[in-house]
Amino acid sequence: MNTNSTSVQPTSTSHADEVLEALRCDLDAIDARLLQTIHARLQCCERIGHHKKQHGVPMMQPHRIGVVQRRAAEFAASHGVSASFLKALYDLIIAETCRLEDQIIGSAAAR
Repeated sequence: MNTNSTSVQPTSTSHADEVLEALRCDLDAIDARLLQTIHARLQCCERIGHHKKQHGVPMMQPHRIGVVQRRAAEFAASHGVSASFLKALYDLIIAETCRLEDQIIGSAAAR
């Protein structure tokens, strides 16, 4: 952010406020799609967990985690996104996925 007093200032505060509000509306719409996409991903992971449980497939699939992390790293490299950010994000997503699958697959073991 440039805090230099010689930077170009908006000609109208109300116009600048309107532009900022429009940009924030765009961001809110993106956030809504992102949250819906995360929800859809977690629902898919639940279906995978049920499939694994029905067919005796082990919950942990380390090779699959590697595939997902490599894809995120490739995306980061080709789109100018921080690789460490995407790794941390996917670490969180994968942890939640494992928690959900453990609830599904582990629930039979708890009985």
